[in-house]
Amino acid sequence: MKRFIETIKNIYKIEDLRHRILLTIGYILIYRLGAHIVLPGIDPNQLAGLESQTATGVLSLLDMFSGGAFSNASIFALGIMPYISASIVVQLLGIAVPYFQRLQREGESGRKKINQITRYLTIAILLLQAPTYVANLHAQLAPQAFVLTGTFFTISSVLILTAGTMFVMWLGEKITDRGIGNGISLIIMIGIIARLPYAFLGEAITRFEEIGGGLILLLLEIVVLFVIFMVSIALVQAVRRIPVQYAKRVVGNKQYGGVRQYIPLKVNAAGVMPIIFAQALMFVPMMLAGFGGENMSSFAAAFANYTGFWYNFTFAILIIVFTYFYTAVTINPGQMADDMKKNGGFIPGIKPGKKTVEFLDTIMSRITLPGSIFLAFIAILPALVMLAGVNGQFAQFFGGTSLLILVGVVLDTLQQIESHLLMRHYDGLTKSGRIKGRGSASAI
Repeated sequence: MKRFIETIKNIYKIEDLRHRILLTIGYILIYRLGAHIVLPGIDPNQLAGLESQTATGVLSLLDMFSGGAFSNASIFALGIMPYISASIVVQLLGIAVPYFQRLQREGESGRKKINQITRYLTIAILLLQAPTYVANLHAQLAPQAFVLTGTFFTISSVLILTAGTMFVMWLGEKITDRGIGNGISLIIMIGIIARLPYAFLGEAITRFEEIGGGLILLLLEIVVLFVIFMVSIALVQAVRRIPVQYAKRVVGNKQYGGVRQYIPLKVNAAGVMPIIFAQALMFVPMMLAGFGGENMSSFAAAFANYTGFWYNFTFAILIIVFTYFYTAVTINPGQMADDMKKNGGFIPGIKPGKKTVEFLDTIMSRITLPGSIFLAFIAILPALVMLAGVNGQFAQFFGGTSLLILVGVVLDTLQQIESHLLMRHYDGLTKSGRIKGRGSASAI
């Protein structure tokens, strides 16, 4: 506690860091305020139908990511997820399309062009999702919930929802540029945390009034949640260090001995992306069911049961496959071997060139397997705890995308704060060593 108080004092002493943190808090408060502003033309007292719809299933996950804005029929109801979807599409295009590959190699100018394309794609996605959301409002809410009706309400709501998401995206960019941490990731994390009190309250009511178990089981669930959180942190930080020996160097008339360094290969190099890709594919059967009629009903029912065997088995397999796919895309053993060779480095006992590439590829395949299996286990853990009797909303915090986003964003933000402290010769947030973030401030 004493060290924590001392760290807070050190943060307050650094004007730039203090200013960044206060700006970040201010932007987050604006976002949270907007999440409670209901769309014009809707009675905020008539949202019971929408709230019941988002109590369970996929929509509960969407409501969590938007911080409750989805169930509030808010101007920020679509949240930041359309931007995340657009970013994923652009990343995939960067793998397959030469034009986007060329932009990625053009440095800052290419990055700006990619960001512009991502924004345009976000607007296109919003113009498809916003009318769907408005149609869902008409299906879920009673007629008396609508103060305005007709074409004017639909068009105005679509424009407001589109502008709301673009404004949230702007807030995220401002946090990244002028605040602390990655803005988009922080906005998603705050939305998740905002639902935690409601989920915990719902679980407490369930334990004390409905299912039973009382305080003992509730405390046990909290302990299990804490353990899973800590294990997830260990997964994010886990690395396999490969020693690299660099040859002797001659500077002037002096000869320096070889230098040994290490290549840190992450057990979970793909982050949360495999879960996002797999979750997107799991929506496909339900979409096909809408076109297939009764012939698809039994097939869709198997994949609409989020606690069912086939849904979770398929989900886990897809996550393992996408983990290998995304790791292969982001980690290039050939490039690593070439860089070592150019700098006079080699892995002891391994010949430079093709043998080094094969060695690195084998190591990545071996360490990715346990990482992908654990990632799949974390993803299906909410379904497992739901089968154990945990409330559906509270179960989302026991694993899945939400837990990994929380872990990653917290580590990255703390790492940035610690960098500011150490740069100005203050003690960091830990007694020894640096906080090991994911090496990227993105949550996706």
